[in-house]
Amino acid sequence: MSIDKFIQDGQDAKVAERIHDKIVDMLTAGEYIQYIALQKKPAVTLLPDSITISNKRIFLCEFTKLGLATNFEIFSWTDIKDIAFKEEIFGSKVTVIPFTGENLTIDYIPKVQARKLYQLIKTALENPSGNKTEEPTPVVPEQKPTEHFTLPVQPVVDEPATPPLAEENKDEELITEQSNISVVEDDELTQKLKKLKTLYDRQLITQSEYENKKSELLSQL
Repeated sequence: MSIDKFIQDGQDAKVAERIHDKIVDMLTAGEYIQYIALQKKPAVTLLPDSITISNKRIFLCEFTKLGLATNFEIFSWTDIKDIAFKEEIFGSKVTVIPFTGENLTIDYIPKVQARKLYQLIKTALENPSGNKTEEPTPVVPEQKPTEHFTLPVQPVVDEPATPPLAEENKDEELITEQSNISVVEDDELTQKLKKLKTLYDRQLITQSEYENKKSELLSQL
């Protein structure tokens, strides 16, 4: 992995690479290095102390025994109370203040690197959730509700069956004609019976003739 982004503020490339390789072996899932600050004393320092920060933790590294051993002080952001630094003639003194335990200080950090450390650590302390790597929530396309259309129901009206006009007229004519016939027939029969009764009352016909004729007329009904 290229360490070019970790040597942009005057860090020694070889030392930064060595520290980088050690820190990478200690990273957890989703953790990555953000910045490496290296101590720079007025005299030549082959193996300087350093401060490395990731998106989850802060690593204070000190080489001992001529570089054969390395001491690490590691804190998560929830363990850190504050960060402070003081600019001096030769670099800055950076102090990490944990909630418990003693403060840890590394001096002779170049001023540019000290300011960058302060900025990144302050940001992490003010917004610790912003340093967590989270998987983006998948965006589900909004589904439009299905529209249902209901056609108006027309009321069903039972209409009386209307017979054809011609047939209706025929039925009326037939009824009228039958009524006329009945009236005519009733009038003629009645007149004959009355006439027959008158003849009998005047004794123009005998009783047997009257009865016979009457029976004959009534048989026509």
